[in-house]
Amino acid sequence: MEIFVEVARQSGFTAAARKLNISKSHVSKQVEQLEERLGVRLLHRTTRDVALTEVGEIYYQRCLQILGEIEEAEQAISELRASPRGTLRITAPMTFGVKYFNGLLCEYLERYPELDAQVYYTDEVVGLLESNVDVAVRIGELEDSSLIGRRLAPVELVTVASPDYLEAHGEPTHPEELRDHSCLRYSYQVGGTTWQYRRGDEEVYVPVEGKVTANNGQALAEAASAGLGIDLTPDFIVAEYIRTGELVPVLTDWKTREMALWVVYPDRRFLSRKVRLFIDFLAQEFSDGAPWTLTGGT
Repeated sequence: MEIFVEVARQSGFTAAARKLNISKSHVSKQVEQLEERLGVRLLHRTTRDVALTEVGEIYYQRCLQILGEIEEAEQAISELRASPRGTLRITAPMTFGVKYFNGLLCEYLERYPELDAQVYYTDEVVGLLESNVDVAVRIGELEDSSLIGRRLAPVELVTVASPDYLEAHGEPTHPEELRDHSCLRYSYQVGGTTWQYRRGDEEVYVPVEGKVTANNGQALAEAASAGLGIDLTPDFIVAEYIRTGELVPVLTDWKTREMALWVVYPDRRFLSRKVRLFIDFLAQEFSDGAPWTLTGGT
């Protein structure tokens, strides 16, 4: 099962063999024997890669559950140890990871020297079960009901621009005026190129256009600082820019979507010690509020 899962995950026998540090022929033989025993074809094979068949996809998902339960059973035995051990697999947003999370992770690993970590920084939403990830740090709204989430801190979306841009193009006082401005667009933003604002009972949805679209918030903050347009972005990305005066908040009497920083994990009956301690560690680190908060909120 482990070999089959790795072949499916790597989309090939060679990559799976390299990952498992065994020969390609052994990998191929094990999968063939598995298919013979089950009496079905699990993989479509081509000269370039392999892909799951329909029944292979069903079997793959069940294998993930079974292997996860085996790992949890072994971890239950290691609960008798005073310190967690093994590998903690984590995914976190790119900019948040570099600015804030990496330091926290280093502190956690120093606290538990028998533990190591595999971290995948990306702004895309990674499926935890499909990618064999233990825990994810996410920003936004939780939509996946199969995951359990713990709210760590508020995240506020702010609209910002550089002083030079505002001097050259004027400062918008109503969201509708953004139609006449160059706006910096985030590829993964909920709502796409439409920005949402509200003030009291008034709600405004504004389609925006601009010079730069990017899949990374830090890149857009740099573009805003360079005077390329107006940016709608989480406060943790631009807090330091605002403190130094490189960026100025605009439309401050308008609210946007409510967001938060979460730590999420699969809904499993047994939560391993390494994951439980890590979640508690993050919760404690943010118990006094977010270090980037601009408004003093908690």
